[in-house]
Amino acid sequence: MTRSNPIPSPEIPQQRVEARYGVQAAFSPPFWNDTIDTLLDHRTARAYLPRALPDGTLELLVAAAQSAPTSSNLQAWSVVAVRDKDRKARLAGFTGGNNHIKDAPVFLIWLIDLKRLRTVASNHGNQGEGLDYLESFLIGAIDAALAAQNAVAAIDSLGLGSCYVGGIRNKPEEVSRELNLPAETIAVFGLTVGYPDPTVKTDVKPRLPQSSILFHETYSEAARDDLDSYDEVLKVFQQKQGLPQNGWTAPIAQRVQNADALKGRAELSQTLRRLGFAIK
Repeated sequence: MTRSNPIPSPEIPQQRVEARYGVQAAFSPPFWNDTIDTLLDHRTARAYLPRALPDGTLELLVAAAQSAPTSSNLQAWSVVAVRDKDRKARLAGFTGGNNHIKDAPVFLIWLIDLKRLRTVASNHGNQGEGLDYLESFLIGAIDAALAAQNAVAAIDSLGLGSCYVGGIRNKPEEVSRELNLPAETIAVFGLTVGYPDPTVKTDVKPRLPQSSILFHETYSEAARDDLDSYDEVLKVFQQKQGLPQNGWTAPIAQRVQNADALKGRAELSQTLRRLGFAIK
């Protein structure tokens, strides 16, 4: 298959775009291929079959993850694969629930890993002072996110399912002890992986309209009408999923309301220093 193909029929691409935004497509894709189709059809899976992944699957996903770009080839991330039932249960407890962590055959925990870089610097006779600055921590977070998303794209392409778990940052010190993490490493998010349970219906969750996030040349404020319209689109999705029909803006406003809304993550800067990060 070529990397970009002219579209023989607009039906499937239009359906994918409309599902992604929950409204009639505002543009016509000029190209289409299996990669684009997989990306636009992504959905979260929180229910899994009790079925192990075939041997080699984990390693294949990590190879896909390592194929992502990395700043200056620093590769400032690592990942811990957890299969042990009891450990998954404890990790689920640290996140405040998330039963799909216990149900998934594999729970991947993605780390910012500056420890390896510190060792490299030491082996070459310097202290690695550059690792003490916020820039290096940010590189680790970006590298981990890029790698994980590459893995998610591979997961989707294989007919598997996944779900990111940001709650792994709720109790970072407990997670660090559970995983025996050294100083200058921290879990930034988890990812459940497995075979989705076909009896549990999942739909593509509509995203904000492009008019709210795509700007040309300079930044513009999102129009209030766009956000109001998106509220209604998301309420339709929530109804289909049997969820409370709260839309988007009200829950988001609550999510960023105050320190308590961060569910323990408001102390992250102090925690990072206790875990060995200088963060100048």
